[in-house]
Amino acid sequence: MKAFAELIRTLDATNKTNAKVAALAGYFETAPDRDKVWTIAILSHRRPPRPVNTGLLREWAAELAGIPMWLFEESYHIVGDLAETIALIVPSPKSPEVPDKSLTEYLEDIIRLRKMEEAGKKSYLLEAWAELPYYPRFVLTKLMTGGFRIGISQKLMTRALAKATGQEEDLLAHKLMGQWDPAVISFEDLVLRTRESDLLSRPYPFYLAYGLEGDPADLGNPEPWVMEHKWDGIRAQLIQRKGNLFLWSRGEELITHTFPELERLAEILPDGTVLDGEILPFPKGQIGSFRDLQKRLGRKTVSASMLAKIPVILRAYDLLEWQGEDIRDRAYSERRKLLEKLLAPLADSPEIPLDLSHQMNISDWAQAATTRQEAREVRSEGLMLKRKDAPYGVGRKKGDWWKWKVDPLTVDAVLTYAMRGHGRRSNLFTDYTFALWDEKEDGSRELVTFAKAYSGLTDAEFREVDAWIKRNTLERFGPVRSVTPLHVFEIAFEGIARSSRHKSGVATRFPRIVRWRKDKPMEEADTLQGVIELIPET
Repeated sequence: MKAFAELIRTLDATNKTNAKVAALAGYFETAPDRDKVWTIAILSHRRPPRPVNTGLLREWAAELAGIPMWLFEESYHIVGDLAETIALIVPSPKSPEVPDKSLTEYLEDIIRLRKMEEAGKKSYLLEAWAELPYYPRFVLTKLMTGGFRIGISQKLMTRALAKATGQEEDLLAHKLMGQWDPAVISFEDLVLRTRESDLLSRPYPFYLAYGLEGDPADLGNPEPWVMEHKWDGIRAQLIQRKGNLFLWSRGEELITHTFPELERLAEILPDGTVLDGEILPFPKGQIGSFRDLQKRLGRKTVSASMLAKIPVILRAYDLLEWQGEDIRDRAYSERRKLLEKLLAPLADSPEIPLDLSHQMNISDWAQAATTRQEAREVRSEGLMLKRKDAPYGVGRKKGDWWKWKVDPLTVDAVLTYAMRGHGRRSNLFTDYTFALWDEKEDGSRELVTFAKAYSGLTDAEFREVDAWIKRNTLERFGPVRSVTPLHVFEIAFEGIARSSRHKSGVATRFPRIVRWRKDKPMEEADTLQGVIELIPET
């Protein structure tokens, strides 16, 4: 545990990628194999289920510290992180030495805690907190309450493992994908051993586009470019090899089981085929909203009713492997011709959940701008601009692929609730709830909660709003404060859909603050009815 706690401290103390890679690689070279597996799991969001609810953790920590709950809660609101609050308020042990117990042993304890009675859980935690120094105590509590926000991506993890083991990064990335149980699998099986099945289902690294921020005319003559819609779904690679079909998400997860209707494509596509495309909700033969697609995610099994209600298709836009050959180095125009040839027999088979993303030539950039403005009408996020002669690269590179998204939707909404932020903003109220006017048939109207946002203002503006909130609090609900409805903010968001889970009846995607509208009185904020009109027709 001591080595793992020091690793977390080191990773948290730097934002330099090379330093993080070096720290991880050094750990993987020296740690026990079982601890290595658990470290990979924890840093890739595979920690054990929470064994104790946070209410009990707060209560027991306050008891051990000898302080009232109200003082604990106030401390938590200032610190902003539950594990850190507990680690700070619990008295330190007389000895600074960390008990000689491995990370694996602590995690096995955490797994056993789930089956214990409440008294047993309390006894274990009070003893563990009392014997651990501050930082290992923080790490242990963090293992039970949530993930570590220390900037470790899957790619960074594979770089470190490659450095420690001498294996290829892309092969390691494949091995860490999908479902595996850190309590069962060995480091040998997870990392060191290479099976034929690893190579069979191995995806290619995804090629990512840069956002186009300037004028597309800066790209020069439009003739070498083509455009297609940027679809709002799940980026995926479909792999068909030796009679087996695999579906990988861009997030490096094996998602074949999540979309069983796509497995029938194994009977249609030839072996040695890898497609790059977008999984889209496709109810009644029309593209649905991303919110529909989210209902399919995270399920171990997909019911027949869900399959019928929210069917999907794969909209293919690139071909990476053809007849068993890696063709990523060929020009995009050549790959596209092969893709069209492959999918041509399916053109008259709408029942097959696979189609081709429509490609458009660009006569001039003004025409492209018009097509972009109309993107929402076809449930698109904007346009993708691709050079005809571009190979399929690795990762995010500038020059050959650009994403030119539509401008976000915006509304003016009223600040009604606030909560303290996290990290460096934990002492400021920076997480806000906004409301719109709901106009009634009798002519009256009331503010109804619409969206939450916590980014978009400058540090100076956040401090100014924070000071105003503290002077204008109406009520407190735990960490949340209701405030006098007065200030109007312009809120931007990428999409909107109907939602039965929200009081307003709508849900927004990626809401954020654009600006503080000090010039606008709250009476002139936008209406819920006006926002509902922005929802695309189905």
